[in-house]
Amino acid sequence: MPELKYKRVLLKLSGEALAGEQKTGVDVETVGKICDKVKEIVEMGVEVAIVVGGGNFWRGRNGHQMERTTADYMGMLATAMNGLALQDALEARGVFTRVQTAIEMREIAEPFIQRKAEKHLRRGRVVVFACGTGHPYFTTDTAAVLRATEIKADIILLGKAIDAVYSDDPKQNPSATKYEKISYMEVLEKNLKVMDSTATAMCRDNNMPLLVFGIADPENIVRAVKGEKIGTIVS
Repeated sequence: MPELKYKRVLLKLSGEALAGEQKTGVDVETVGKICDKVKEIVEMGVEVAIVVGGGNFWRGRNGHQMERTTADYMGMLATAMNGLALQDALEARGVFTRVQTAIEMREIAEPFIQRKAEKHLRRGRVVVFACGTGHPYFTTDTAAVLRATEIKADIILLGKAIDAVYSDDPKQNPSATKYEKISYMEVLEKNLKVMDSTATAMCRDNNMPLLVFGIADPENIVRAVKGEKIGTIVS
């Protein structure tokens, strides 16, 4: 059994991470590569929960001419579609998976129940949390911190298009500084946009560590749970 740094993790995936190069919808090959690595860490003994976004189908800001609450609920439904796609791909690989949603849709998923989620995790099932917090005006970043805290995760693994936290957008500013470690207070003070400010403050207040890494190489998921030096640790 390989040595693991983290026993229970919450993996936060954006909807865009599931779309691959096509940018919208679900790219089966991209989802498959991510799920291959999730299966690998489950077989290593890691308990895995996932919070997924919905930006590959809908973003709240797309509905800027729409009432905000309506637009946000549409985004929550998009995350449910992504949750089902992840469940399908994981179970095709022999990984038992449960989707739990913050908005009840019992015909296709379980409602979120903290004790039930923990029971699934202890039994080696992957739990995919969809529909964010179930409330408008909160992002899936905030949902990730909330669920990670509720299930007592060791760390949040935040897979992003960029490979770490930088002082500025490295695509716009090649001289931007890459951080190996940074505090939540510094993230807030420097307005680094790692997550939204509500999620960042919630991580800080609950002493929840965060590892930001590039999801373009799904092997980073395995490296992360082994404690290899990748991305940026925020604590």
